[in-house]
Amino acid sequence: MSVFQTYLQLGFFHIFNLQAYDHLVFLLALCAPYVAAEWRRVVALVTSFTLGHSITLALATLGFVQYNPRIIEILIPITILLTCGLNLRRAGQDTRHQPLVWAAPNLLAAVFGLVHGLGFSSYLRELLGQSSRPVLELLAFNVGVELGQLLIVTLILLLGFVVLRAARAARRDWVLVVSGAAAGIAAVLLLQNLTS
Repeated sequence: MSVFQTYLQLGFFHIFNLQAYDHLVFLLALCAPYVAAEWRRVVALVTSFTLGHSITLALATLGFVQYNPRIIEILIPITILLTCGLNLRRAGQDTRHQPLVWAAPNLLAAVFGLVHGLGFSSYLRELLGQSSRPVLELLAFNVGVELGQLLIVTLILLLGFVVLRAARAARRDWVLVVSGAAAGIAAVLLLQNLTS
């Protein structure tokens, strides 16, 4: 297996596993307001998030950015709570024809991606060891994370489709329940990180 394939798999399975539940919950909150027919908007959001975390992941892995891991572990659940708060505030509103509403979540996802990228970097630095030029590894890892995220959001959209169609749930109720659950998990995670 090539170096690219190895790090692609590592990136994919780093995001697509239950140990990365904080990032999974963030993706759940990010996707909560959208239905399967809006998959393009969701892909744009996930890609914005990936661009953000790719920047800080590269900078931290290459040693250009120093940070306190404890602060990042506190900030990650805060990004989830803020995303859920935005969802709850906008639940039931029709935002399909408001261009500003299109741009704001993408910008927010990119900014929150900057925080999550620092969270990814400690894991990647452990994998790389003393690698002097990890450019290929960084690229492959980021592509793997993006593929894992796209699979996760596809599953979330499919679950939403089933609940909204089969169970005939109201879209507003779906957003409220999913965002409320994600906020609850994030609040517990935040309290754990603050008290540890």
